[in-house]
Amino acid sequence: MRIYHSSLIICLFATVFTSAVHSKTTESELWKNDKSQKYLGFTYPNGAQNAISITFDDARDSQITVGMPIFDKHQVKGTFYVVPNSVERQLSGWKKAVERGHEIANHTSNHVCTGNFEWLRVRGLGLENITLDWLKQDINKANTYLKDNLGVTPTSFAYPCGNTFVGRGIDTRSYVPLIAQQFQFGRTWNDETANNPNYTSFSQLTALRIDGQTFDEIKAILELLKGNNSWIILAGHDVGEKGQYTVDKEVLEQLFIYLKDPKNGYWLDTVNTIGNYIKQHRTAP
Repeated sequence: MRIYHSSLIICLFATVFTSAVHSKTTESELWKNDKSQKYLGFTYPNGAQNAISITFDDARDSQITVGMPIFDKHQVKGTFYVVPNSVERQLSGWKKAVERGHEIANHTSNHVCTGNFEWLRVRGLGLENITLDWLKQDINKANTYLKDNLGVTPTSFAYPCGNTFVGRGIDTRSYVPLIAQQFQFGRTWNDETANNPNYTSFSQLTALRIDGQTFDEIKAILELLKGNNSWIILAGHDVGEKGQYTVDKEVLEQLFIYLKDPKNGYWLDTVNTIGNYIKQHRTAP
């Protein structure tokens, strides 16, 4: 009986092992033969291999006083996700930014993200405690302000802190559909990957943090993520001396020089410009 039992176990093991190998081989062959899984390729203007957008959040004063001269010097157009009260402090500077072709985009009126941030909870705010209707009104207030004061109707939105929800627990709701209804593009923050032009969701575009980094660190990230003709979106806050939420002004200048050099293969422009180009030229997923 023991011999029969052992033989049975061996036979069963052999059958399972053979079946697993066959299954793995079949899956591999299916992947190899399934053309839908293969990269489709993408072509940008002037033979560029990648697209890249430089974005800044919050309308911080240093973006006008320190950043704009660098943008102007290198004739680079940026996308700025702004909140009204911060724009008001440098209103004449933001009007000039519009005149020079920079994209001004929506970042809500009250910059509400998770209430786990103490500074936000002090103001009695937090995404966990608000509704989609409240948030929609907050976003619309920002749109109205930008239209009335800068003559701009934003086509792009950035989720404050990269958070895309309201509520808590089983009552949590995504507000990505709200952004998809109101804007052509929605950008997250502090992500780990770039945007595949043939696949990315325009209402959840990924963005890579560049605050506090050296030029070599940023360049290494670009090299890592530029495969498959990626659209790489970089995101910062203040401009000045290197800090946790500050892009060093010398690093920003180095970055512009590098990205504008044709031999490096980048098309550098705003989120709206690149996003619309991709929409018109990609194969829908």
